[in-house]
Amino acid sequence: MADLRFWFDPVCPFAWMTSRWVRLVQEQRSYDVEWRFISLRLLNAAVDYDAQFPPEYAAGHTAGLRLLRVAARVREEHGPDAVARLYEALGQRIFETPRAGGWTDADQSVDERGTAAFLEPVLASVGLPTSLAEALSDDTLDAVVRAETDEALALTGRDVGTPIMQVDPPDGVAFFGPVISRVPDATGAAELWDHVVGLARYPGFAELKRSLRERPQLPGLGVDVDEVGVTEDWHGGSRRQHR
Repeated sequence: MADLRFWFDPVCPFAWMTSRWVRLVQEQRSYDVEWRFISLRLLNAAVDYDAQFPPEYAAGHTAGLRLLRVAARVREEHGPDAVARLYEALGQRIFETPRAGGWTDADQSVDERGTAAFLEPVLASVGLPTSLAEALSDDTLDAVVRAETDEALALTGRDVGTPIMQVDPPDGVAFFGPVISRVPDATGAAELWDHVVGLARYPGFAELKRSLRERPQLPGLGVDVDEVGVTEDWHGGSRRQHR
């Protein structure tokens, strides 16, 4: 049994930042992490994207679901360690590579991250068959992604985003976050871990939150590690808007 379960959507920058922190802690504490799936597209299935989200969100969240289909196939055929490698490679490609523009096309209907042209080099970089990209369009795999999304929400409640973590599964405490915009150094990573888990384990604790967030220090988002990203106000775990 893993020491920690981590539910991720590969297109979520905050999940990626938190996963980098978790990997630092994993190295120091020898934790076994199980990487599981949560889809922002499925989580927001009842939301009117045109009314409530910036225009690129629908295509971006759909790309995340398509990538999670592949991750599900990877786990089925190559095991959970391959999922860990794939998520690491996707995050490096999406968030750690400077990029002049966004990932969506001119009319915001297609997100490059959900295409075989984007995914195949990532698969090859971690020693996985590029033929796995065929799973991008296999919506039969949505049942796996939906089940794990529902599993995570059953542990935290539904008014959350990504990531979701559970310590000491299957019965340990689960929570959304922490949402961080800067990755601490090795010493700070362990200290933050102890604070977060200690607070989460406190009986009756429910929430500590502010909706103002710095844009994460990620080159793919145009923010260097020595910069402080612009502060944005997020609602319900996302940059929702009402028009």
